[in-house]
Amino acid sequence: MGYIIATANMKGGVGKTTLTVNLATCLAKNHGKRVLVLDLDAQISATLSLMPPLEFAKRRKLSRTFRYLIDQIINPQPNPKQGIHDIIQSGVCNLSNLDILPGDIDLYDEFVISEMLHQQAVTLGEQDFETIWNRFERVLLSKILEPVRASYDFILLDCAPGYNLLTRSALACSDFYILPAKPEPLSVVGIQLLERRIAQLKDSHEHEAKINIKMLGIVFSMLSNNILNGRYYKQVMHRVVEDFGVEKICKAQIPVDVNVAKAVDSFMPAVLSSPNSAGSKAFMQLTQELLQKL
Repeated sequence: MGYIIATANMKGGVGKTTLTVNLATCLAKNHGKRVLVLDLDAQISATLSLMPPLEFAKRRKLSRTFRYLIDQIINPQPNPKQGIHDIIQSGVCNLSNLDILPGDIDLYDEFVISEMLHQQAVTLGEQDFETIWNRFERVLLSKILEPVRASYDFILLDCAPGYNLLTRSALACSDFYILPAKPEPLSVVGIQLLERRIAQLKDSHEHEAKINIKMLGIVFSMLSNNILNGRYYKQVMHRVVEDFGVEKICKAQIPVDVNVAKAVDSFMPAVLSSPNSAGSKAFMQLTQELLQKL
């Protein structure tokens, strides 16, 4: 089976989606890997980075988004009309080995899930609702991905900011996580919060099934010469090295590059739309570095 890797940070605006889609594209195009991207953010940025809005609208109308698979878990039907193979969009960006499981602007209703799990607890005579909830979040994504996991070398999970149900489930089923960050003090807080949350996640599940997720690396992005020469950058890097060790910080860092921002307009990652730009070259170097780490 291939690797499942989550891209996560408690803080938004740190380049999670940009990192995910460019890394996925580099793995597929430059290294011949079979890659699936799963969009877990209701902002659907990863989805719209790999397919035009009209294509997404058509798929949503046909219930061919990740939302349908979650619905099947919450309200299972005896003969579902579609499975994960029907919902995955294959060969995005004209790359035969790059697929996406499109997200949705309306992924799930946490109240409905709580109600379902409460009913399960009553039916099973389970007194500890937390145990039921932990079991559900641990298996939610792994159960959805199980039919296709062996088909891919890499499954990349683009998590939403914060720490919602899908992010917890993504971390619970992943082998590794990548932590994108900006070189600013608040980013350090986001890194520390996520680390604390992952430690709590491991503790809360250790009695039923051990969670073995490990950090693959911290990736700093949106770097400019002003930032690199500024005191904030040096303070942040010193703090991160103190907390995690220099080996956890990826050597490849992503610079500020207008071509990376403009790539969104073409509905494809920068490494395809502007392969010779500084940002694209940095993503290619990062991909090579992460493969060496693995």
